[in-house]
Amino acid sequence: MNNSFTSLEQLWDNLLSREPALVRQAYADLDKQEQEAVLAHLRKMVKEAGWHPEQRASAMAALEALGAFDER
Repeated sequence: MNNSFTSLEQLWDNLLSREPALVRQAYADLDKQEQEAVLAHLRKMVKEAGWHPEQRASAMAALEALGAFDER
């Protein structure tokens, strides 16, 4: 992960911010393996039970900002 993020918490704050530019920048700063892990986690947040509705909405917004939302 690029040093532009001071913590993992800041990364996720940006990814789940619902601000497309912040989401895309946070994602772009990751390497390919980290990007794949983030997408997998965001998809779990959207599809699996147990997430707060606001978390689910933020994850969906992130996937949409990244052009990775899959309705399957």
